[in-house]
Amino acid sequence: MTVRIEREDQMVVVTIDREQKLNALDYPTIDALLAQLDLIDSDDSIRAVILTGAGRKAFSAGADIPSLASSIAGGPERALREIVRRGHGLTRRIEEFAKPVIVAVNGLAYGAGCEITEAAPLAIAAEHAAFAKPEITLGFPPPFGGSQRLPRHVGRKRGLEMILTGDPIPAARATELGMVNTVVPADELLDAARDLATRIIRHAPTAVAACLRAVTRGINLPIDEGLAVEAASFAATVPTDGVRTGLQRFLDRTSVSA
Repeated sequence: MTVRIEREDQMVVVTIDREQKLNALDYPTIDALLAQLDLIDSDDSIRAVILTGAGRKAFSAGADIPSLASSIAGGPERALREIVRRGHGLTRRIEEFAKPVIVAVNGLAYGAGCEITEAAPLAIAAEHAAFAKPEITLGFPPPFGGSQRLPRHVGRKRGLEMILTGDPIPAARATELGMVNTVVPADELLDAARDLATRIIRHAPTAVAACLRAVTRGINLPIDEGLAVEAASFAATVPTDGVRTGLQRFLDRTSVSA
């Protein structure tokens, strides 16, 4: 298997396990990631996902080039079906996941590896990590959603600089641009991701899912439409145990302090 799963209490660590290939994403690996995300989504006892790569060299160096070359040789229709639809499916699944996905970037995040990081709601990078959009060196634009998400994250001009040059940036710069939340020493990477996950899953799962849904669905909408998404997400939580418990906890605490 090229995807390794380790359960840790209420969270799982999902590892892309093709270390000898710098965790490049061939089609079976992408399909395995999607299958595991489906299983995790259906398990209510799992509250958070940490996604990382095997070893210390790479989170993922991108899509598997021999796979890409074979698909492209088959013409536009085959390339769209095997590359773009599959890649869009993976990044959209991560972006819209109802549980927090924290990418722990343990090395190179190039091409598809960078696009997964862009799609994930949260990301932490090791100090030696680097990010790049090298697709232009192969003659095509990013096919896993990177031409759309990166400029939305960092701005049109900064996004285009990465996309048009293919030049890598270090983890510190990625943090400045808002591509990752924070940078930590490599030995602390997974612990930092676990800590972030723990600080999220202490809250009600319905509240976490509603916050993720509101931000993901509303972020690129006009403000009035985004506020409608926020209102719907709020309304969905009103009848839940999470709201009842949270309000009662606050009222009990204030009555004691009074």
